[in-house]
Amino acid sequence: QVQLVESGGGSVQPGGSLRLLCAASGTAFRTNVMGWYRAAQGKPRELVAVITSAGYTSYGDSVKERFTISRGNAKTNTKNTVYLQMNSLKPEDTAVYYCQITDGPEVTWGQGTPVTVSS
Repeated sequence: QVQLVESGGGSVQPGGSLRLLCAASGTAFRTNVMGWYRAAQGKPRELVAVITSAGYTSYGDSVKERFTISRGNAKTNTKNTVYLQMNSLKPEDTAVYYCQITDGPEVTWGQGTPVTVSS
């Protein structure tokens, strides 16, 4: 059973930066897709960024040019760890951020980590 451990959320002022981390364990397939989604209060969950095992990435329109997703590698035993570097944060980035992994037919969500951008 896949498990996800998220960390790195918190509070920051507009223009600041935060880095989220998500580590997956228990994966069954050699390759997978990992990513981050977010849900602001009263709004549906939306894509932030995803990355494949090969390193291909995709971003939501609202975070392009500001957020960067990356993942570790087999050499450092972190190939199933993804990082989300969030720069130039705006108040509208305030949300609960959820890590997700698609491992074969199984989709697993993390518990979410809150991010608050406020002055």
